[in-house]
Amino acid sequence: MKTSLPRLLREPHRLRHGGDWRAVQRPRVAELVAHARAHSPYYRELYAGLPSTVDTTETLPVTDKKALMARYDDWATDRAVTLTAARAFVADPALSGEKFLGEYLAVTTSGTTGTPAVFVKDAHDIAVNSALSAAMMTSWLGAGGIARIVAAGGRMAVVAATNGHFLVSAGIARMRGNRLARKAIRPFSVHTPLAELTDGLNDFRPAVLIGYGSVLGMLAGEREAGRLRISPVLVEPAGETLGRGEYERMARVFGAKVRDTYGSSECPFLTEGCAEGWYHVNAGWAVLEPVEADHSPTPAGRPSHTVLVSNLANRVQPILRYDLGDSVLQRPDRCPCGNPLPAYRVRGRVANMLRFGDVALPPLALGTVIDGVAGVELYQLVQTGPAELRLRLRTTPAASADAVWKAVDDGITALLAGHGLGHVRLERAEEPPRQAPGGKYRTIIPLEENA
Repeated sequence: MKTSLPRLLREPHRLRHGGDWRAVQRPRVAELVAHARAHSPYYRELYAGLPSTVDTTETLPVTDKKALMARYDDWATDRAVTLTAARAFVADPALSGEKFLGEYLAVTTSGTTGTPAVFVKDAHDIAVNSALSAAMMTSWLGAGGIARIVAAGGRMAVVAATNGHFLVSAGIARMRGNRLARKAIRPFSVHTPLAELTDGLNDFRPAVLIGYGSVLGMLAGEREAGRLRISPVLVEPAGETLGRGEYERMARVFGAKVRDTYGSSECPFLTEGCAEGWYHVNAGWAVLEPVEADHSPTPAGRPSHTVLVSNLANRVQPILRYDLGDSVLQRPDRCPCGNPLPAYRVRGRVANMLRFGDVALPPLALGTVIDGVAGVELYQLVQTGPAELRLRLRTTPAASADAVWKAVDDGITALLAGHGLGHVRLERAEEPPRQAPGGKYRTIIPLEENA
């Protein structure tokens, strides 16, 4: 059930101001479940015992990244979408943003836990994401803030991983055919040394600054020191959870509004951040369920074991009751910001820097280098000393472990050297990645957590 662009743009405003989000959500759940059963062999099998019509996600079986990747060819509703084709496509960084199979956007994960995956997004999913992003920025800034961005040239700087098919970089690359977007939106690599990144931002003078939270925290330090001379209207940390004090510091240092969101490659439009520091779920197009270890509901006001997410926009690879692996806390009362949609805080994804003397590296800068190496199934990079890193690595069955290790070693060594850290030693571990007590894998572990 496709939705017109005018409705996509109007609906978030209506729900944010008291519209009945359940009345919008339930028919979309029913339609996507029916579509998945009709066109995905995986879901047809998984939902065989369910009633003919299901309009709430709570009764659906749980899925996760490992299960979907194992049944990749059966999961997709388009039989041309296969794991072999998807992996061959994302193996070429030059194809980032190009149309996979002539119509889809293929993205790879770059998170802090779990197994690498390839997700395929259709035009409807992309349209919903774009509309909700535009509505969110309007709600954050109002007409006056938008006018200030336009007056400043509308320039947006995005500091992210640019070495592969990660969601942000692939999305930006897809806009390269649009002359205005190509001029206004500029990606900056998270792997760039801080001094060089600062110079590039000074030259570009963005009105909107988006990037990994830990990197923006470092840039705020450059602004305090007087080396970074930009004055953005909006600063949007992404990908990592920061302490409230860090958001307040960024707002003070940049003289900007600071807002963020909680989402993922599976469902980037999951929530909208508010001035009170809560994430409000975009309930018209997403479902978020805090649950215990047995997947029973976690009461509001208590941290969950994990969280289940449903993306109601993507029809080519339906994401339904998907275990995202984060612990969240649902607000038990109405948020003081005035938004009536359910509000959450996230207890994972903390941006813990890796520090080597006076030089700090954001964890995602290191992680995205490893994520970009073909043949990596699971990894864990542990800082074991002031100038020592230890990599626990599990490769895919078809890959050469020695070849994968060499590619990772070369990439990490080059990144460290570029930041003046050529003396830092990377050691190859014999032991595999280790699970945390809750069963999750942390991929980047700083020294203070390993002590």
